[in-house]
Parts: sequence; C-alpha cells; structure tokens
Amino acid sequence: MVTIPTAVLDIPGQDATTEAVTHTGDFDRFTELLTRHWDSAYRYAYHLTGNVPDAEDLVQQAAEEALVSFRRFQPGTRFDRWLMRIVHNSFIDRIRRGRRLTVFSLDDVHASPLVADRSDDPEAAAEAALHGLVLRALQALPPEFRAAVILVDLQGLPYGDAAEILHCPVGTIRSRLHRGRLTLRELLRPHMEAVKRGEA
Repeated sequence: MVTIPTAVLDIPGQDATTEAVTHTGDFDRFTELLTRHWDSAYRYAYHLTGNVPDAEDLVQQAAEEALVSFRRFQPGTRFDRWLMRIVHNSFIDRIRRGRRLTVFSLDDVHASPLVADRSDDPEAAAEAALHGLVLRALQALPPEFRAAVILVDLQGLPYGDAAEILHCPVGTIRSRLHRGRLTLRELLRPHMEAVKRGEA
C-alpha cells in the first residue's frame, strides 16, 4: 500500500478555492475519499509513467488539483473514476508541455528490467523480470493505447468506465485496446519465444 504524502493533505499557501473546501467541511470528505482510492490512482500513474518518482509526482499533482476542484465533484458519481481522469489529464498535459518523463523506445523493451529482484527465489526473480519487461513494453505504446490497456487489462475496469476516464466513446476504447494488445504481443514475442526455447 502506498502512503499518501502529507503535503497532499496539508498544502502550504492554499488559495481561496482550496480554503473554501476546507472551511465548508468538505475537506474531511475529500480526505476520506482520497485515502480510499489513493492506491488505484497511484497504480494507474505508475503504469502510465513507468517509474516511481514520476508516478509519485503525477499522482500528488492530480490529488492537489482534485482538492481545488472538489466543489465541482458531483455526489453520487464515482470519485475513483473522477480522480483517475484527473491523473490521466495531468499526464497528457505533461506530455504536451514537453515535460521530461522517462520514455522508452521499442529497442529498450528487451533491455534489463525496470524492477530489480532482490530475493534468492528463482520464481520471484522470473516474475520480477517479466513485470519489468511488461512495464517497458507499456512505455513503448502511444499514450492513448497505453492508458486503455492499463485501465481495462491491468486495473480491470469495464469498457464504459475506461471510456469515461479517457473521455472518449466505448468504440474508441475497443479500438485502442485491440491495437495496444497487438503491439504488446509483438513486443513481447521474442521473450515468449525465448521462454519456449528455454533461454529465458
């Protein structure tokens, strides 16, 4: 479980909008909802960015934006979907602004895994290596394909929820998933063939 940084819930120099949330008593409700859904938002940010520092920075930024916008959150709707939409929009904004993120090319996919195994368990080591390989392959996908694959295949969301988060039709989600899965399959094919040959 990832702990929510204190800075997210104790923002110095709060502006008038944020202070209004605090003073109206909504801050406690916001904190409760954020705590409940922090892990899923962080996992989404981690798979989008491919590394811990960028993920932590992204999800903290999204949480702060959510706090400022919380007065516009509609009760009865899904807070987790609303928060992940903010995470996604923040991620896309960073790409558009040209902010430096850790980016991998197709040639990087079969380099050393992002997740280093620190155990003596061969099975755990193999699982860590595969996780790192899949994470690298995800980073090689275009952002829109990556987001769809993460939301549906890794986080298990229904197509409709993924469409709501990415603000696009369900048909677009299906198309992005199809193309993203095909690309991942091609990227991971050399590894799977090596496994079959007993070389991995």
